[in-house]
Amino acid sequence: MASKPIRASFRIRFLLGFLACCGLMAYALYAEHVLRLQPCPLCIFQRIAVIALGLMFLLGAVVGPKRRGGRAFFGVLALIPALAGVGIAGRHVWIQHLPPDQVPSCGPPLSFLRETLPFMDVVRKVLTGDGQCARIDWTFLGQSMPVWTLICFVVLAIWIAFAAFRRDKWTFR
Repeated sequence: MASKPIRASFRIRFLLGFLACCGLMAYALYAEHVLRLQPCPLCIFQRIAVIALGLMFLLGAVVGPKRRGGRAFFGVLALIPALAGVGIAGRHVWIQHLPPDQVPSCGPPLSFLRETLPFMDVVRKVLTGDGQCARIDWTFLGQSMPVWTLICFVVLAIWIAFAAFRRDKWTFR
């Protein structure tokens, strides 16, 4: 007797994505408060992207659309923060791999920027990066935290494509 693989529903797939985002944020908070690693402005923006992605996953899991168009809608909603996270983490990795003489100088803290500049200027300034973003304080298997964050965003974007856009015959709803 051939067994058919049990495939999870859209809700379960998006709930798993939400739990992955919770795990990423839990580790980020652990690294900050237990390991005493201070996040740079680009790290904070990556956290915002993880939180936004987690909220999109949770929203999709709660609503659990039955029709293909509804699943695609939530897939696109989730892809927006996932791809933003890919861009931010990619920029961070690029800054970390610049030669030392090309690394931008350190700027003021994010809190100061938020108090003194308009929102879009703060975003522009943070995305240009600074010397603080080029520092590598943590590695795992020879890769820095922004590299692992980039990998996680890419994997989650692929997961979104699988969860929202894949056509299943035997999906349990």
